[in-house]
Amino acid sequence: MSDVQLHPVKRTKVEEAVLNKYSRVFTQTVANGGAKAMLYAAGITEAQMDLPQIGISSVAFDGNPCNQHLGNLAQKIKEGCELEGLVGMQHATVGVSDGMTQGNSGMSYSLPSRDLIADSIEMIVNAQHYDGNICVPGCDKNMPGCFMAIARHNKPSIIVYGGTIQPGERHLDCPSMGFKKGDPVNIGDAFESYGAFVTGQISEAVREDVVRHACPGAGACGGMFTANTMSSVLEVLGVSLPYSASIPAIYPEKLQECLKAARYMKNLLAKDIKPLDIVTKRSFENAITVVNVISGSTNAVLHLLAMARSAGIDLTTEDFARIAAKTPVLADMKPSGKYFMEDLHRVGGIPAVLKYLLKNTDLIDGTQLTVTGKTLAENVADAPDLTLEQDVVRPLDNPIKPTGHLVILKGNLAPNSAVSKITGKEGTYFKGRAKCFDTEEAFYPALKNGEITEGTCVIIRYQGPKGGPGCPEMLGPTGAIVGAGLGHGKVALITDGRFSGASRGFIIGHVTPEAQVGGPIALVQDGDIVTVDADNRTIDVEVDEATFAARRKDWAAPPLKHKRGVLYRYARDVRGADEGAYTD
Repeated sequence: MSDVQLHPVKRTKVEEAVLNKYSRVFTQTVANGGAKAMLYAAGITEAQMDLPQIGISSVAFDGNPCNQHLGNLAQKIKEGCELEGLVGMQHATVGVSDGMTQGNSGMSYSLPSRDLIADSIEMIVNAQHYDGNICVPGCDKNMPGCFMAIARHNKPSIIVYGGTIQPGERHLDCPSMGFKKGDPVNIGDAFESYGAFVTGQISEAVREDVVRHACPGAGACGGMFTANTMSSVLEVLGVSLPYSASIPAIYPEKLQECLKAARYMKNLLAKDIKPLDIVTKRSFENAITVVNVISGSTNAVLHLLAMARSAGIDLTTEDFARIAAKTPVLADMKPSGKYFMEDLHRVGGIPAVLKYLLKNTDLIDGTQLTVTGKTLAENVADAPDLTLEQDVVRPLDNPIKPTGHLVILKGNLAPNSAVSKITGKEGTYFKGRAKCFDTEEAFYPALKNGEITEGTCVIIRYQGPKGGPGCPEMLGPTGAIVGAGLGHGKVALITDGRFSGASRGFIIGHVTPEAQVGGPIALVQDGDIVTVDADNRTIDVEVDEATFAARRKDWAAPPLKHKRGVLYRYARDVRGADEGAYTD
């Protein structure tokens, strides 16, 4: 077993362990009397001064179902800390609602929020000398942001996902789209309703019914969109407890998870098990494997690249290509499939998926350590088996797609790389004429006026990390295309921006180099023939080098869209999407 990775974990005896090795700088150092005085003022008792202090990093804010309940979860974690003889210290960070900022200027702040979340948690956990860290993320960028933080400060840490939302319920029949009263409805349907409405397929009453009932309460978007994809990633990486990814936000089990997190934290402190003792190249490969198996979001590529860098692990887009080539898509999850995250939880969640893969394939390395103090395989040994009666997760001999749906493309349109989400339901090959837009806003009138027809290759550019800025998601355009009846491979959409996990269709994003820095996508013109071949992993435009060279002479980089502030700083510092769009 020479290929098995060993974890350099310091196995300190519990009775000899120093659990407050960081906070004692404040509480037990005579020269820091001022710090201790302020702790007294903050309500810390004399008896608590010797206890470990745990930073509880909640990404809570009102007005967004993904995050509105996280303060309550953080409070429950604090209660658990008290039960275990730990002192929970709550603090906040920033957050952005990806769902609410789709198609408007707020989306430029979404991806930058990931790095700001990481910065702020790293800052307070280190500056306040917390002994450990329990993070409570909800919306998409929260999860990678929290992971990047714990990898940087490298103190004993657990990430408790806020949980998925449940699907809503239609209150009106919609025969034109094949739906009836009582059918489930979700946020993806709300975005797709626009295209259906402007093309006359549904009435205003049906559109309003979808919007009104798509989100019934607390929790992150309910399909295998980015939030549920990244929570699954955290569980597979070993930094969340088993079932954390799939327990819905309003289930009592989520509160129970919060209460028991402190018990596992105390064990991590005693054994000095830190994030960088847990995550390895193998654990990242496990995560990439599961993302493909569960039909996860394209954003997983961008985030995992940045997360690996924070952990000092070499990961590239070629690792995604290599793993996808041998990994089937098994879970029939929305947006392209039938089921929600709650449905996956009912059949056993991520532990059941891992157990099935461990028993029947060599795709998962079960020797990887986790925050339970046990290995991944030990964690799932008693998990329920996937049964033949369920069809949320298909058997290996009947996959949705025999190889992964996250296809890394290269060609003269994307010399570095591009990321496609090809489930097979929309085909694997597209050839069409380019229709170019330099802003997302310009796309919608063209769709409404009938300029987007079958065979059109929509290109929305200047949406990359620098050009967007912030690499905004194109859920609005993809939803409108599908809603207009132009999905299933009839129209392709290519962008140097990103896609929401709720996007579906023949979609290619993360095109690098991006338009803002002079990538070939900036030089494509209306009418150019674009070919995407997912089987051969190519993306090309039928323009010869001489024509490209002539066009380049006439091209000049537009000025950055912001002169000051967080978006200026982000556009100035950020690296390409093919490197994870990191800023540090």
